[in-house]
Amino acid sequence: MDSRMEEVKKVQDFFMWFIFFWCIVLVGLFGIGGFFMFRKFLKVFPKADGKSTLDWEEHYVNESLHLWNEEAKSMLNELVSPVPELFRDVAKQKIGAKIGQIALEDRAKTIDFDHIIRGYIIATPKRDHNFLRKKLNSMEVDMTPYEHLF
Repeated sequence: MDSRMEEVKKVQDFFMWFIFFWCIVLVGLFGIGGFFMFRKFLKVFPKADGKSTLDWEEHYVNESLHLWNEEAKSMLNELVSPVPELFRDVAKQKIGAKIGQIALEDRAKTIDFDHIIRGYIIATPKRDHNFLRKKLNSMEVDMTPYEHLF
């Protein structure tokens, strides 16, 4: 009977440690998820001009929609192809908005190669510039005129 009680005690101890470990994992995952949700919230929060970062992105995409031709759209799709599929739409929105902003500021009739490359470089976070350079090199793009943007 005494050995059976020891086995039950071992199982209870194991179960207690399992629950403790699982609680630590859940708190960590909730913390990570909360961090990214908070970052998304900050992008939706209005700035001094009354519009949020996402509002401005949507504005530039909508205002420049008529400037995009099929060649420009396919090039944008090619540029965002290294981005994981889960985040590709967000990256396309952000990069497309920056390209549209540049084209509208230049009062361009259509979005051309230069607008796309400049917008792609400016919209890409600094930590991803190594991947950006690899992608542009694989597309055989001369980066000399754009070095000041890196």
